[in-house]
Amino acid sequence: MPNIIEITDFSDPALDVYVRLTGSQLRNRLEPEKGIFIAESPTVIEVAMQGGCEPISLLTEERLINGAVAGIIEKCGDIPIYTADRELLTRMTGFELTRGALCAMRRPTLPSVEELLKDARRVAVLEEVADSTNIGALFRSAAALGIDAVLVTPTCCDPLCRRAVRVSMGTVFLVPWTKIGEKPEDWPKVGMEQLHNLGFKTVAMALTDKTVDIDDSTLKAEEKLAIILGTEGTGLKKDTIDGCDYTVKIPMKHGVDSLNVAAAGAIAFYELTK
Repeated sequence: MPNIIEITDFSDPALDVYVRLTGSQLRNRLEPEKGIFIAESPTVIEVAMQGGCEPISLLTEERLINGAVAGIIEKCGDIPIYTADRELLTRMTGFELTRGALCAMRRPTLPSVEELLKDARRVAVLEEVADSTNIGALFRSAAALGIDAVLVTPTCCDPLCRRAVRVSMGTVFLVPWTKIGEKPEDWPKVGMEQLHNLGFKTVAMALTDKTVDIDDSTLKAEEKLAIILGTEGTGLKKDTIDGCDYTVKIPMKHGVDSLNVAAAGAIAFYELTK
């Protein structure tokens, strides 16, 4: 039988994960050895569960219990299913639930870089990308366009933050990913050495005068490529560009000097996975 609990007391500590804890606290304060993340919307929750993520509790509108989330509840065993009407949940969370459901889930254990890249040929490296929307969009493009894995530097936005997961439409659970480096100082020097030692040629997506065309045949013929994209404001670090085997610039018209990092990533992924 589903463990359905009607919400009567918003101060219940069991609801902290949904209404009172920041993303950082979800990662570190609760079960610090693994942490928690929030999946939002029935579609994303389903994809996360298919990807092996373990649900801890569910928060949903009453009207969806026998509707859009019925299938999810059947697969959740006896975890708490917290529920109330839409108006109460909106007041509690401070925003309208996307498609009426949130699920607290255990964070998966990340693989090592070596394990992740064992059979990979085309990977994306995200350097200090800070915006959760861009992270989500990059993962969605990576999934759609055939990127084998994604690496995030230590100062990147968390791919499992609520907005990134939602924008990615759950593809953060479909594309294998991990961190490259534990400390900020591990990138770029240590991380780049790691990529080169694993046989990858590195591609800096950057605005410099010394570039190759994105459709260059030599570039596409490389057996293993790591496509490196930089932060929204300043792009890649100089040390990163200097340490790469190739620098690639997407041709622009009408005086436009650059694209949003998510758009640039989509173009690079499409061209370099052909």
